[in-house]
Amino acid sequence: MDAQPLTDARALAARFDHHLRLERRSSPHTARAYVATAHRLLEFLGVHRGEVATPAALLTLPAVDLRAFLAQRRGEGLGPSAAAREMSAVRAFLKFAAEQQGAPPALPRVQAPKRPRTLPRPASPEDAVALAEETGALAHQPWIAARDTALLLLLYGSGLRISEALALAASAHPLGSTVRVTGKRGKTRVVPVLPMVATAVADYVAQCPWPLDKQEPLFRGARGGPLSADVVRRAVAAARRTLGLDDKLTPHALRHSFATHLLAGGADLRTLQELLGHASLSSTQIYTAVDAAHLLDVYRHAHPRA
Repeated sequence: MDAQPLTDARALAARFDHHLRLERRSSPHTARAYVATAHRLLEFLGVHRGEVATPAALLTLPAVDLRAFLAQRRGEGLGPSAAAREMSAVRAFLKFAAEQQGAPPALPRVQAPKRPRTLPRPASPEDAVALAEETGALAHQPWIAARDTALLLLLYGSGLRISEALALAASAHPLGSTVRVTGKRGKTRVVPVLPMVATAVADYVAQCPWPLDKQEPLFRGARGGPLSADVVRRAVAAARRTLGLDDKLTPHALRHSFATHLLAGGADLRTLQELLGHASLSSTQIYTAVDAAHLLDVYRHAHPRA
């Protein structure tokens, strides 16, 4: 008898996995991470409350229990950014649990841990991808989730300005290993496309409910018109807050992260200038300063005499 409620809650977590992968079209990495968090939460509640967790109990989960769960995870070595993602997964699971039981979601108010204030720096590759996926996870419709994730991965993966990405015509699909974009002053350039980006864009196109005529914009708004950059910025801001990331991690900052990571990986300035579409090499040279600052920061933290 005692095992039955636990089985029900485990079954709910299993349906959560199906929901993330097939309905929300989350990436396999995100689905695995979110479902693992759901199981950790159920295990924690069983110990913390002295009774097995049931789906009904998830509807009235008090904030104090979530704070205790977060405290335990932090005690296990979870950093601020990872802890914020953990709470994002918990909220998504509790919302799903409520929907499955026909109840309105009543999520406890628990603030995600904030990162310590530091000087602005490029997003790590992990944070850039997490931001893209979390922006999609917060969307209200699966096709919009796929759209937002694909768009942000394109900004980071190819170093595009948001205006350049939103100006892409549907004729650009399917994306190959490169895509031609039009930048400032009508200057065109060819930029590389990562396989994961091409896959994400194809997933969005497959789900988009609006006809994508070749001369129309590739990325569409909720009502079928051109997608607004402000809509994207607001969605990114919400995901950024959920993950506890730096306020300066905007869609445009993904382009800067792309440039800095390429330079750190050995790309020369002339190549970077072409990829970014800078008219002058002096515009590209700012990334040498950013990269030097990052290296100095690493040195100061790693050297025992620093």
